[in-house]
Amino acid sequence: MASELYNIIEGVSREKGIDPQIVVSAVEDAIVMATRKYYKSQENLRAKLDKETGKISAFAVKTVVETPEQVEDANLQITLEEARKSDPNLEIGGELLIPRPTEGILGRISAQLAKQVIFQKVREAERDTVYNEYIGRVGEIVNATVKRVEGPDVIFDIGKAEARMPRKEQSRLESFAVGERLRVVIARVEKAAKGPGVVASRAAPELVQHLFQTEVPEIYDGTVVIRAIAREAGERTKIAVLSKDKDVDAVGACVGMKGMRVQSIIRELRGEKIDIIEFHEDPVTFAEKALQPAKVSRVTVIDATDKHLEVVVDDSQLSLAIGKKGQNVRLAAKLLGWKIDIKSEEEKRQEVELQMAAMAPPATTPLEDVPGLGEGLVEKLKAAGVATVESLADMTPEQLEAIEGIGPKTVEKISLAVNNYFASLEPGEAAGEAVASEGEVPAEGVSAEAEAAPEAAEAASEAAVEGEPAAAEATTESAAAETSEEHGPEDGSAPKTTE
Repeated sequence: MASELYNIIEGVSREKGIDPQIVVSAVEDAIVMATRKYYKSQENLRAKLDKETGKISAFAVKTVVETPEQVEDANLQITLEEARKSDPNLEIGGELLIPRPTEGILGRISAQLAKQVIFQKVREAERDTVYNEYIGRVGEIVNATVKRVEGPDVIFDIGKAEARMPRKEQSRLESFAVGERLRVVIARVEKAAKGPGVVASRAAPELVQHLFQTEVPEIYDGTVVIRAIAREAGERTKIAVLSKDKDVDAVGACVGMKGMRVQSIIRELRGEKIDIIEFHEDPVTFAEKALQPAKVSRVTVIDATDKHLEVVVDDSQLSLAIGKKGQNVRLAAKLLGWKIDIKSEEEKRQEVELQMAAMAPPATTPLEDVPGLGEGLVEKLKAAGVATVESLADMTPEQLEAIEGIGPKTVEKISLAVNNYFASLEPGEAAGEAVASEGEVPAEGVSAEAEAAPEAAEAASEAAVEGEPAAAEATTESAAAETSEEHGPEDGSAPKTTE
């Protein structure tokens, strides 16, 4: 017949859901600590509870060695000769149990210490039991009852244990009352130092999946499959579904007649918005669906290995595609498992222009390649820091006139020469370019009149092409005057303009 003490231990074990031997071991450890404190000994102590009588005995345990030289610590070791005085059957390596009286040693302080040890051991055993019970049930939906609210945390009773739901696992739309029953997800199981080790969640995507399985028979029987879920609790959920039966509309089955099925789930989630999307294996098509309600212009796969997409939308659809605080595109990226870059048509156009400009080699045409610019004028421009046609074309008439030796008529000549040069680069100006090339002669040893003749012909040709009156023709005298202005007097005095 079991003693009264052992019956109490069994009752505590049933209440806590732990093995009675664990409580027995806790009691024995408590007696060992109290005995060591009483005897102030460093011996290796051991206690044993007699199940029948309820008596707890304490022993000092010493290991048997062969010779006195092998005894390193007299509190822990004893020679074979000394040990056989107490027990003739002992052998080398055995253990000698030396009784230590325990009657009357448990004073008030020792009893308090023993109580703390027992409670600690029981709590540790209880946590281990809860951990082993629920570690394999992570992600499972369980029915729970609100037991109490501790600050931001809500404590649930889930049957054999308590579960804690921290603030980050709660939906901002929900509030809880003590005694309320609801469904929660076992998010994880922790071996915490104190408090419940089971962490529950109402923000996990598994909760939405379970609700759809409960409300939609086609999902329950496998006709419609949930392929992906992305959720921001209290805000919005996107769920991708696929039908295995071509006669069954996956989205329609989840919505239900007049939206009854999805509305039931929305009520359970306290008004959280739900987008139901048809799943596609093609990421481009799936991305277009996932970004609804925004209308997508085009989707481009940037890197299939890194799963990177670029989505271009109309300028008016950009804010809708991104969503409030980026929520729509963030959920779409979670749903696809791809990185998504969203750009408007205008942003994409500017990006393409910049890329083309970067790819085009920088134009650096020397001034000598421009027909109509004499050597003296080229030297003046180079002395002013203008060495290319492109930089010359960017200058204003005022900037040109600020250069020493260049007047208004020379500015006109420069403008005409630059315009003719760029016009000759266009495909439609091939004939004009041929005419100009025929009229070119070496600049050295040629009179001013001969040098001005092809320039006048070019001016007349360009005026005819542009439909301007023939008043643009240059006379030999004006050409000679410009040439005089270009080269300047030989004595180095200031150039003069001849009208």
